[in-house]
Amino acid sequence: MCKLLARHDPRRFRQTSRSLRISGQSTSIRLETAFWEILDAIAVGEGISVSRLVASLYDEAMDLHGEVANFASLLRTICLIYQGERAEMAIRRHPPA
Repeated sequence: MCKLLARHDPRRFRQTSRSLRISGQSTSIRLETAFWEILDAIAVGEGISVSRLVASLYDEAMDLHGEVANFASLLRTICLIYQGERAEMAIRRHPPA
């Protein structure tokens, strides 16, 4: 077995809710801690709060698609895309021998 699960802190798999405002409305979003950690990193890189980042992503999705069917899923996907792009950049900077 790959032991991928066993190598990581179980707290990263727990769901955590955060309360924030999106388009003037108070709401709560529930994601696994690992995804909140990635959103925290993205926000730091953008120089904004996580709340502002999440609100901006919601507004962008509404502008592009007119609706957001499953916002938590969209946030998880954004995190995966972000991590994939970071991995690609690292490989370009330091290609394998």
